[in-house]
Amino acid sequence: MQHASQSIYRLPFVLLCLSSLLFSASFNMLIPELPAYLSSMGGGEHKGLIIALFTLTAGISRPFSGKLTDTVGRVPVMAVGSFVCFVCGFLYPVLSSVAGFLFLRLIHGFSTGFKPTATAAYVADIIPRERWGEAAGMHGLSFSLGMAIGPAIGSAISQAYSIDALFYCSSVFALLSIVILMNMKETLPAAQRQRLRRASFRISRTDIIDPRAIPAAIVTLLSYVAYGAILTLIPDWTTHLGIANRGVFFVAFTIASVAIRFFSGRLSDQYGRVPIIRYGLATLILSLGILAWGNSPVWLIVGAAVYGVGTGILSPAVNAWTIDLSHPQQRGKAMATMYIALEAGIGLGALITGWVYHDAIGRIPYIFLGTMAVAALAWGYLWAYRSESEGNDVPV
Repeated sequence: MQHASQSIYRLPFVLLCLSSLLFSASFNMLIPELPAYLSSMGGGEHKGLIIALFTLTAGISRPFSGKLTDTVGRVPVMAVGSFVCFVCGFLYPVLSSVAGFLFLRLIHGFSTGFKPTATAAYVADIIPRERWGEAAGMHGLSFSLGMAIGPAIGSAISQAYSIDALFYCSSVFALLSIVILMNMKETLPAAQRQRLRRASFRISRTDIIDPRAIPAAIVTLLSYVAYGAILTLIPDWTTHLGIANRGVFFVAFTIASVAIRFFSGRLSDQYGRVPIIRYGLATLILSLGILAWGNSPVWLIVGAAVYGVGTGILSPAVNAWTIDLSHPQQRGKAMATMYIALEAGIGLGALITGWVYHDAIGRIPYIFLGTMAVAALAWGYLWAYRSESEGNDVPV
């Protein structure tokens, strides 16, 4: 591990960020086009399942990815996540029925169930503890760049060529991510590594949840319900407001998120995780209010930008807080716990939103108000939360 005074921007971290950018772009480039694609196959009433099924398998796979990250290695687990994206991109054009599409969304979810868990542990391995917040912010910036260029590229490819060309492009991005990972050094200590065998996939009750990470998991679950709703509603809401490119929300959201991450991660290193998370949640709540009450293209973009600022503040602090709370030999399990909560929040948000929405455009503002109330619960929980010492949220 490098000394705290040295730059964190060394080759392993740069490669990790580049791999995550490509991975993020791979599956995010599909999101704006999938609701219309599903409707074209006659499955419009199942739009809520586009995200819900994806997050279901992502959540189910977290205990396995956490255990494998702590026993087999960080790099192999990251590679599995990218490989799933690679395979699914080629299968979407083949399984072109509603049932086949929904099945692939279920399988595709394994990608985010594996890669982010191992990636977070890899970051903690190569970055000094007192700079985890900064590193999480900069890695999140790379992931967010993938979220920005992915939808924009995806919509452009779909409109200029075809939806099948978009699926193949998604596979190419995932393949590039794998190539980078194959040139990265494993950071799990040799004494902790085990050979992959059948027992590696046996999960006990103690392998699923890390009790130390539960506070971070609660905040994550409540704050990401809104994201599930956004992923489900924004493509249709964008079209309703007269914007041709369904990826414009995600571009504005990500530009703001990227901009704030240049320094937001450092704030939690300096002032503590919990205080910064509170500010992030407050900004998130404000953005949902803007989306609920602003019924124009301008307000959509403003709401997207404010939402990006909120997540750009919140995400690095929550990631660093989770690592702070974890045991060094169980970082994979701790991150898996937080990500299970993240997937549960997104999945519940998407599932409930799809059930309430049912292609009734007029309901969308009320759904945003509902997610605003759920995010407010996370903010209230943090005010009620008391660690043994408020200052212990700052790494030492």
